[in-house]
Amino acid sequence: MGIRFAPGVKALFGSSCEAYEGDLLKIIVGVSGASGAIYPLRLLERLRRNPATEVHLILSRAAEKTLFLETGRKAADLKALAHYSWPLEDIAAPLASGSFQTAGMVIAPCSIHTMSAICCGISSNLMIRAADVVLKERRRLILMVRETPFHLGHLRTMTSLAEMGAIIAPPIPGFYNRPATIEDLVDSSIERVLDLLGVPDAAIRRWNGPAEKALRGRFGENRTDSAKSDLNMNEDERMDEE
Repeated sequence: MGIRFAPGVKALFGSSCEAYEGDLLKIIVGVSGASGAIYPLRLLERLRRNPATEVHLILSRAAEKTLFLETGRKAADLKALAHYSWPLEDIAAPLASGSFQTAGMVIAPCSIHTMSAICCGISSNLMIRAADVVLKERRRLILMVRETPFHLGHLRTMTSLAEMGAIIAPPIPGFYNRPATIEDLVDSSIERVLDLLGVPDAAIRRWNGPAEKALRGRFGENRTDSAKSDLNMNEDERMDEE
């Protein structure tokens, strides 16, 4: 029996596409030196435990340093979570060619330097070249840009990349699922990335409206239908604002 993909994945990539050859979605994960090393760690953990994926990792030297400073982990810890790990300087790797078909690429976190190089098409290493390939082949490129605040040059660069087809997805957590730990906050962003990639994961927490218990706490046991409708309307308005 083959892997069950998220709705629309096979329709998106085509029934004969090598992006999921052998019922595996080939995902490229790039890790730059920006702060936020916990994001690729959690992303790789979630992807690795999913039998539907084949993970190709590209790790920069700056990312190795940030990983150690922020988590105490070493490059080998990340590489152990990937199926394949490619040297940053290996411009002859399969990922450098559009003929090597993948389902998409995530750079988590994505530094301003890496984002700017991708925007300008400066393929000076495998990570930037792989991202350029994903863009030119009209595949999904997701950039978890980790910087704040943004100046006008950052915003214009992100606009240009969005016009090229990239998805700008800064790690901004949601709080409607009431996160209790740092891992919950991190997973809030990682789960959005998994959805963007079309990777199935039954552990993703989804918003299904206010819980009945929360309604009782706000309106009491004898709440009116109109009060409940008002809460639902307010929740809908809040979600629209997001």
